[in-house]
Amino acid sequence: RQPLSPRVAGERLCSTEEATAGSGTYTRHGFIFSSLAGCLERKNEDNELPVVSVVRDSESQLLPNVGAVVTCKVCSINSRFAKVHILYVGSTPLKSTFRGTIRREDIRATEKDKVEVYKSFRPSDIVLAKVISLGDAQSNYLLSTAENELGVVVARSEAGVQMVPISWCEMQCPRTHTKELRKVARVQPQFLQT
Repeated sequence: RQPLSPRVAGERLCSTEEATAGSGTYTRHGFIFSSLAGCLERKNEDNELPVVSVVRDSESQLLPNVGAVVTCKVCSINSRFAKVHILYVGSTPLKSTFRGTIRREDIRATEKDKVEVYKSFRPSDIVLAKVISLGDAQSNYLLSTAENELGVVVARSEAGVQMVPISWCEMQCPRTHTKELRKVARVQPQFLQT
C-alpha cells in the first residue's frame, strides 16, 4: 500500500490499463478520475491490477490525541494499571483498535496513593477517559480518569446484569442488590436511559 496523497475531485489519477477504479473514483475515456476530494489509496491484489480509490479525509483514520475524551473497554487489570481498548474518540467510532493504559496514579485526582486498580475497574467495564500522552509505543496511549466526569459508565455485575451507579465509588446490581466498587463517572443524564 502506498502512502496517501491528497487529491481533488475531478482529478485524473491514471489510465484504466494501470489500475482498476475503486470507491471514490469513476472512469471516463480510458482514465480513472477522482469523484471526491480526499486521499489516494492504491491496493495491490494478487497479480491483478491495483485498485485505486479515494478516501474522504473525514473517513481516514481518526487518532486519539492528547486531551481527547475516549470511550474504552477494560481488557485486563493488575495492581499497577488497567489495560484498555479504545473504541471511540468523542462520539466517533474507531475503525481499528488502539490500546491504552490507565495507571494507578491516574485513576483519580485525590488520595492517589490509596487507589487500588481492582476497586476501580473490572475487565469488560466501559470507561470514559482522557488521553494524557502517547505512551512508550505509539499504539499504547496513557489515559486518565481523574476528573469527576470520567470513569466507569457501564459495568455488569457478577450476575451479568448492568449495574446502577449509587455513589462515585460504588455500583449496585439491580437483581441481587450486591454492591461493587468502581471509579464511577459522575452520572450524566444521557447514561441514565441505558
